[in-house]
Amino acid sequence: MRRDMEGSITMSDRQGMKPRLLLVEDDSVSRSFMAAALQALPAEVDTAASLRAALAHEGAYDLWLLDANLPDGSGTDLLADLRARFPATPALAHTADDSPILHAQLLAAGFDLVLVKPLTAVQLRQAAGQLLGIEPPREPHRVGEADHSSSALPLWDQAVALAALNGNQEHVATLRRMFLEELARQHDEICDALQAGNLEAAKKVLHQLKASSGFVGAMRLNAAAAVLEKSLSDARLLTDFSMAVRDTQSSGGV
Repeated sequence: MRRDMEGSITMSDRQGMKPRLLLVEDDSVSRSFMAAALQALPAEVDTAASLRAALAHEGAYDLWLLDANLPDGSGTDLLADLRARFPATPALAHTADDSPILHAQLLAAGFDLVLVKPLTAVQLRQAAGQLLGIEPPREPHRVGEADHSSSALPLWDQAVALAALNGNQEHVATLRRMFLEELARQHDEICDALQAGNLEAAKKVLHQLKASSGFVGAMRLNAAAAVLEKSLSDARLLTDFSMAVRDTQSSGGV
């Protein structure tokens, strides 16, 4: 019988029980999406929005899914704290940064897998299933990612959103409402950071927005955010991004 350092029974000893997962993600839309996707494994999912909140959860988990960048620390810091108590638990890092250097650093820090957001429910469940040693449920046909180079993308793509959320229209509607409620604040934070010359702060919010807009199928805004992220000092791209924000807000999520 395999046990962790504190003597808690691990997943291999709990046949017939749902695996217990800890999901740490500071963006509310991304966190809700990922939790809903993982619950369909099926699994029990506890969530946290910060390093401190994650450490407040007690007991052993079968898998940790940790955001690489948190408001009060990093995913690698959190992993080190968790592994000090539970050295055998597998860990998955998720990030909106597709830098190969960052991914190598995360793997070197002890993460077993790194996923890039936005991702679909299919990708998330397959990765979690791999680390848990279980076969995730059969998935529907997956819609391919949008072409970020296209300037003629629709404001919303229902097919992409439904594919990301395993066909659950209620989840799509709920997450879009949450997304639109956060959008004005995120836009202002990006503009204020760029005006102050704080490129890192602007990039951090853009990372969150790229992930959440992809989850809910806000395709034109997702593309505008991705383009702006590559050239943060380009005023024309900021204008295009602001227009995409305005049009997305005006549409009301439809």
